[in-house]
Amino acid sequence: MPDLTTTYMGLRLGNPLVAGSSGLTGSADGLRRLEEGGVGAVVLKSIFEEEIAAEYDDAVSRAARKGMSLESYDYYDYEVRGAHVAQYVELVRQAKAAVSVPVIASVNCRWSHEWVAFARDIEAAGADALELNMFFLPSDLSRSGAESEDAYLAVVDKVLKQVTIPVALKISPSFSNLAQMIARLSRTGVAGLVLFNRFYSIDFDIDAMTVTGSGTLSSPAEAASPLRWIALMSRRVGCDLAASTGVHDGAGLIKMLLAGAKAVQAASCFYLHGPGCSRAMLAELSAWMDRHSFSSIPDFRGRLSQAESVDPGVYERVQYMKHYAGGET
Repeated sequence: MPDLTTTYMGLRLGNPLVAGSSGLTGSADGLRRLEEGGVGAVVLKSIFEEEIAAEYDDAVSRAARKGMSLESYDYYDYEVRGAHVAQYVELVRQAKAAVSVPVIASVNCRWSHEWVAFARDIEAAGADALELNMFFLPSDLSRSGAESEDAYLAVVDKVLKQVTIPVALKISPSFSNLAQMIARLSRTGVAGLVLFNRFYSIDFDIDAMTVTGSGTLSSPAEAASPLRWIALMSRRVGCDLAASTGVHDGAGLIKMLLAGAKAVQAASCFYLHGPGCSRAMLAELSAWMDRHSFSSIPDFRGRLSQAESVDPGVYERVQYMKHYAGGET
């Protein structure tokens, strides 16, 4: 049998398939099922800075309506944040007790608030690594692109000062110069970059004339973006790269490894097919490695990256042309 073991952020994984952060990774039972399915590591369901901030604002508003003094605000800040942190720390402890694969905690950061200092508590609870899921929607007309990019660096710097466990940063492709930003972030001291996070999308109910959600689960077509960018940046950054979004089967897993990913996160496929789909994906990977006489993942990882390509220009082509499309465009 081919050797599927790999390393990611310095962690040893039995295989490169990682259960990404989702509702399925928010309980000990869910984590056990994913481990039994065969994943090499798990990323816990995120704790959301935005959710904590909203709950704090509600608490402060209620206090103000009761005529409480401003001195009470710090108390509510402490209570609200403390309750969420305690609950998440308990999830980390339960996860470490429930599974033997590496457990990666996840923080969804919206802005660079002081509460990220609780990363120390996550580390103390036993998390093997920490993933920061960061995206600042570029909708603030008063905020320049440079200021937005500096905000990412500020959060990373703050968290890295709090912990010694490996830290990964899960980002979006929404930067004016994505390659440059990936390179900058890879030099901050993070152990990994995850390309890319997936967002809540809005839709409209045209009869009720209300805003609704849309497209909760990914589709295989969405793998195209992380595939391109991992292939472009592989062997050109100072940290590990992990793929995320659109990986639904063994072929998708293989493609990301060929692009240069050290680990590949999946989530939607577990919702659609159950945690056991990991076995089929890994079996497909093993069979493919056998067919191509690869005994281990390093034998082929990055084989189709731009750095290894004899035609590097094809990775940067963004317009359809007859030569590439196979017909008139």
